[in-house]
Amino acid sequence: MAHRWTNDMTRADATPERMFLNRRQIIAGLAAGTMLGGLPGNARAQDALEPNSWEEITSYNNYYEFGTGKDDPARYADQLTTEPWSVTIDGLVDRPGEYAFQDIMSEMTIEERIYRFRCVEAWSMVVPWNGFELADLLDMAGVQDGARYVAFETLLRPSEMPGVARSVLDWPYVEGLRLDEARHPLTLMATGIYGRPIPNQNGAPLRLVVPWKYGFKSIKSIVRITLTEDEPPTSWNKANPREYGFYSNVNPDVDHPRWSQATEREIGGGLFSKRKPTLMFNGYEDEVAALYEGMDLSVNF
Repeated sequence: MAHRWTNDMTRADATPERMFLNRRQIIAGLAAGTMLGGLPGNARAQDALEPNSWEEITSYNNYYEFGTGKDDPARYADQLTTEPWSVTIDGLVDRPGEYAFQDIMSEMTIEERIYRFRCVEAWSMVVPWNGFELADLLDMAGVQDGARYVAFETLLRPSEMPGVARSVLDWPYVEGLRLDEARHPLTLMATGIYGRPIPNQNGAPLRLVVPWKYGFKSIKSIVRITLTEDEPPTSWNKANPREYGFYSNVNPDVDHPRWSQATEREIGGGLFSKRKPTLMFNGYEDEVAALYEGMDLSVNF
């Protein structure tokens, strides 16, 4: 598949795993050096991001199907069966059907993307994802002219998901994007972290990653993708529309009704680490602001 976004963020860490990835980053950066001229300034000269450790990324999660505690997913998600796996793609597509995960992977080019990850709860981390652009999967199914939105659905299997019984949300978990958001080169279907298969607690085997939006938009363990003309319902918006909008773009100027979004706490920064300012669109403003030109982002939150 065509490579449409170049990540040239630098990394340096003492662990062998990160040293290995840093060497790959340097080599990839040299090879891609001639491709950067047409990209926005942010993409050409990203501030250096040091990824969180594997342990931090995989032990501090929100995945309410396994419980509301941050360590519940790591404790209980190992019981989730992820093989075999398939994704139903339907709605306004040319080739609807049930796509086996292995067949999807055989058609995709897996890339490494180092993204900031910002939770609506005002904490953040940096994750080195592996995956492919959602646009490539949509092209595989063939998007019809009438489609304007993409709806997603998470697996619902109560026998393996103890948190479902607590009825925190209306299950199954559902999310959605506007079609132009879904097709944006930054929008990733993640299949791994640090070059390893993505763990169950992080959304195995296939999850969405939309780095300029709050983390709950990046739906996990996807089993259905539907192309539709109408804006689809989303789980947190259904649960509390006053607090969670459809777009949910990271915006330091629009507070959550119960807390400020102006700053964030970095996971792994230590108990007494200072909060840092939150960036508009989580630092991806140059790349995505044009998607919302003319919109009032305090109304369309």
